[in-house]
Amino acid sequence: MSHSLFFPLIVYLIFVLLPRSMAQQGGGTVVTELWCVAKNNAEDAALQGALDWACGPGGADCSRIQKGGPCYDLSDIQKTASYAFNDYYLKHGLTDDACSFSNTAALTSLNPSHGDCKFPSSKTVKNASISGSTGTLGMRPDTADLSASNRIAHSWLRPLIVAHLFFVIVRIFSET
Repeated sequence: MSHSLFFPLIVYLIFVLLPRSMAQQGGGTVVTELWCVAKNNAEDAALQGALDWACGPGGADCSRIQKGGPCYDLSDIQKTASYAFNDYYLKHGLTDDACSFSNTAALTSLNPSHGDCKFPSSKTVKNASISGSTGTLGMRPDTADLSASNRIAHSWLRPLIVAHLFFVIVRIFSET
């Protein structure tokens, strides 16, 4: 093939496909909604102590888990503590340390909202311009939430293919 056919193809690949694929992937980043919830294997007494701290000295807004509130559930300490833990986590920088509560809480990408009890997520806070980390650094492998890893891997697939095609075309172009 002539050189005049390869040049427009190279330009198309570089300036059209690569930016489009990056824009579709949110600039190469994947935003995952996270919530801080009570661990299902945490002891009730430990959860109650952490809940008392979060709603007291911790400064979490616990009005929605008070009697008459949409998240009030006297029979389920996990749901109640989860709401308080999540509120504290959102207000204190979205860090792993803000979702520990003496190892009774963990981050999850599964929305814990139920019925009329809606839990705001880390994405909601980020959209409100409160900065912070939503990673899982410092978590044990058995508790880390890796649900976004497949989307991250796929976000690199198209740019990788475009880059590979570019180098193949350059190689063909340089041999002729």
